[in-house]
Amino acid sequence: MRTLAGRWGLILFRWHGGHLGKRRQQRTWLGPRPALARSLQMGAMQLLSATTRRQNLNALQQERFDVLVIGGGVTGAGVALEAAVRGYRVALVEKADFAGGTSSKSTKLVHGGIRYLPNFDFPLVHESLVERGLLLHNAPFLVQPLAFVLPLYRGDRHPVGIPFTTPGGVGLSAVLDVGLTLYDLMAGRYGIARHRRLSRQEVLRYAPDLVSASLKGGFLYYDAQTNDARLTMTLIRTAARYGAVIANYCEVVGLQLEQGRVCGACVRDVLEGDEITVQARHVVNAAGVFAERVEALCGLRPQVSIEPSKGVHLIFSREDLHVGEAAIVLPETEDRRILFVVPWQSRVIVGTTDTGSGDLDHPLPDTSDISYLLKHLNRYLSLRLTREQIISSYAGYRPLFKPREQGGSDTARLSRTHAVLENEAGLVTIVGGKLTTYRRMAQDTVDRLDEREGRQLRHPTLHLRLAGSEDWSLARPELKRQAAAAGLADDIIAHLLQSYGTETGKILELMADEPTLAQRLVADLPYIRAEVVYACRYEMAMTPADVLARRTSLILEDRQRGLQALETVASLMAREHGWSSDQVQRLKEAYRQEVERQLAAEETRLSA
Repeated sequence: MRTLAGRWGLILFRWHGGHLGKRRQQRTWLGPRPALARSLQMGAMQLLSATTRRQNLNALQQERFDVLVIGGGVTGAGVALEAAVRGYRVALVEKADFAGGTSSKSTKLVHGGIRYLPNFDFPLVHESLVERGLLLHNAPFLVQPLAFVLPLYRGDRHPVGIPFTTPGGVGLSAVLDVGLTLYDLMAGRYGIARHRRLSRQEVLRYAPDLVSASLKGGFLYYDAQTNDARLTMTLIRTAARYGAVIANYCEVVGLQLEQGRVCGACVRDVLEGDEITVQARHVVNAAGVFAERVEALCGLRPQVSIEPSKGVHLIFSREDLHVGEAAIVLPETEDRRILFVVPWQSRVIVGTTDTGSGDLDHPLPDTSDISYLLKHLNRYLSLRLTREQIISSYAGYRPLFKPREQGGSDTARLSRTHAVLENEAGLVTIVGGKLTTYRRMAQDTVDRLDEREGRQLRHPTLHLRLAGSEDWSLARPELKRQAAAAGLADDIIAHLLQSYGTETGKILELMADEPTLAQRLVADLPYIRAEVVYACRYEMAMTPADVLARRTSLILEDRQRGLQALETVASLMAREHGWSSDQVQRLKEAYRQEVERQLAAEETRLSA
């Protein structure tokens, strides 16, 4: 064990020192230029409403931008913010709603990726741990530390995907201890807390539903948790504050070329059907699993093949799956993956799989995905979970990539790192990566633009507080007091503070003007009516699905998938947007059809 620890430590020391050496050469950003600071101050009061969207569409058509970002997921939002803070005039378009794809379909974790340690992927783990630490600082209301219990059982041979084993599994606990020590060390000053060993009794105190037979003990280590869709929306709002011109439901249907170089895009307004041309000196393709399609619009052969990897999650009630405030790592599967059981408000998330692709626009779990997750849950838990206890399930696609000449189709082995590519037409594409590393992906992307411009590299988002994080430690107690004085229940207060940060004040103002907005949308969940109005005025929510599936998570957490709140949500949105009765009915029916499609797929799985 000492030899193994020394070898891993030497690898880490050499890589870590070289990495830091490079970063020391970078200049530190000392703050926004005066003009940019004024733009930020003015943007702080900016609404993101339907009216704003119409104004932005006009601006998209009339102005010439420095940077056009294609894609409104977490990566595209991060690129827009990075470029705007560096002083570029930025536009962002998204073909559907912000976070409408993978960025609302994750395990809701901000983590270093303990499963990458057995593959000796130290650069990815270190990068992720640093970004985790930055997010805990830059969005403290939205990203919170989370403890993880890793149980160890006699008979396990490849816990957390360790690629080797020992006779009888002897010594694997020591190997894991070394790995978790490296995990702590790689976080450096961005660490949360050091891991520690747990006795058998301590493991069961944290996770009483674990099978106790053959349980030897375990470990406790730390990562973090977030609401992925709300993180993406927070990035969108922050980018808008820095002057980015943003519009959802705007699909890029063509790229504009001038003398063989990309100079803009033809964009179709999905809601109205109109087409406009957006001109820009730089175009960034941040379309995730659709990046290959966007690159093909240049008329050139795409450089990278996107291999979508489907990740499936199940959601249970805490009454059915008992967890405390710590997540549980299911240590071993036959294919050497690890699964997480994660507490999430009043629910529990279980995931994830790593399988092939299907319909990219409408990802759904299939029978084998559900069976796989239930099989391993019931292997490690003393209770017996069934398909009927699943509140909901969801699937998203990771945009894994590989060079076109590389063969094979095992998505579990493809790179989780990211790459910034530039084709012959000058289109810059950012591919790969993960939720946790969105900021570093954006930084590397805009570095490429700065290099084109001959600018000195600076990285202003390293310590940039996101919208809602301003003076959070001081604002939080007062906002909590005001919310309690307004008569809100504890679960609602906790939800609002963790979702909106200092922006909770705006929601409290809406309630003060109209007290009925304090009412819940669903009886057993913490979402309230004021959030619908806030989403329409400040977050460019354009359809009931935007509110029910992304501004809130009712489609995942509610047993009826938000249908019982649909009438209220549509009515409030109609008042905000001035919809006709026909528009209201059409939008409600569209949401019902989406839910029915999901339910029909689940019924098929239940009968399988």
